[in-house]
Amino acid sequence: MEIIGIAGSVSLLSGWRLYLCIFATGIAMRSEAIPVPENLAALAVLANPWVIGIAFIGVLAEFFADKVMWLDSLWDTIHTLFRPIGGALLALAIVDPSDPAMQVIAFLLGGGASLATHAGKAGTRAVVNTSPEPVSNVALSSIEDAATIGLLYLVYEYPLASGVIALVLLALTAWLLMTARRIIKRALSRSPDTSDP
Repeated sequence: MEIIGIAGSVSLLSGWRLYLCIFATGIAMRSEAIPVPENLAALAVLANPWVIGIAFIGVLAEFFADKVMWLDSLWDTIHTLFRPIGGALLALAIVDPSDPAMQVIAFLLGGGASLATHAGKAGTRAVVNTSPEPVSNVALSSIEDAATIGLLYLVYEYPLASGVIALVLLALTAWLLMTARRIIKRALSRSPDTSDP
């Protein structure tokens, strides 16, 4: 259950910060905090110093792109395909390789979880971008950075807590999606009143 919790949490977090999750997972595999799967030698590439280095460049690019209004939405749009696949592969890299059924389940749920958190992040960011001031965008992005780093640390350091973290992330994602939908629906239902002179 610990491994499922870790896989779920990392997949959910990759919907926010894919490159940071790849970087952290590569470091965790390299330092043997999580074992490299025996049957999935191809995924051991995450522990390769070159992959870790390139993921770190992605971390820096995402850090700065995510702070600029509308550039963050463009970044999210481009990553709509990459984050779910990355989340699915990260979940696959973490689960027990001796059970093929668990591998398929982890791959499917990891991709779905990552897509859900990505949608929550992108929807929230689209709403925040309508604000004329840039402070809320930078603040929200900084909160996401700190939360991702903190939660990744908790997931790898305290695997028993990872299931609870995954449930909290799912609840937060559902709330973000419902809130963004409600705000967008309200904004679209308002029609400009052209009858006033």
